[in-house]
Amino acid sequence: MTLKNYSTLAILALTSGCSLLPTKEVEIISKPIEVEIMQPTLPRPVELTAPKWYVVSETRITNPCVKIENKRPKSCALEDRENPDWPEGYTYYDRFIDEIKEQNNGDILFVATTIGDYKVMAEDMQELKRYIKQLGEVVIYYKEVTTNDSVDKESN
Repeated sequence: MTLKNYSTLAILALTSGCSLLPTKEVEIISKPIEVEIMQPTLPRPVELTAPKWYVVSETRITNPCVKIENKRPKSCALEDRENPDWPEGYTYYDRFIDEIKEQNNGDILFVATTIGDYKVMAEDMQELKRYIKQLGEVVIYYKEVTTNDSVDKESN
């Protein structure tokens, strides 16, 4: 045999050599894989402060004089005032109490707060907003980890 025959035989053996061996069937099995999800840090608990509720102002109510021919006199008697039933020194507090008594068959019940306690309520609202926002971020994290969908954080 010549070198040409050997090389032809070698090429033939290399290219068809795999077809001479028996084939092994490949079996494909699908199994669910448990994914370990890192637990995110939960938001710190909500810390709210209870506001206190109080009373109304004692600022005096002005009782203007009745207009006479498009003019108001500089001073007038009590009976010449727009509200002659209001006594001298009648306050917003007095008017408020009178209105509440009239509306509630003589019982008095009203609610008010201080400026400081109003500030406490505003701070509590910010605390609640912070907590809700952080919980939303935890929900988004779990959605991204457990699904293939990506959540657009800018839209939230």
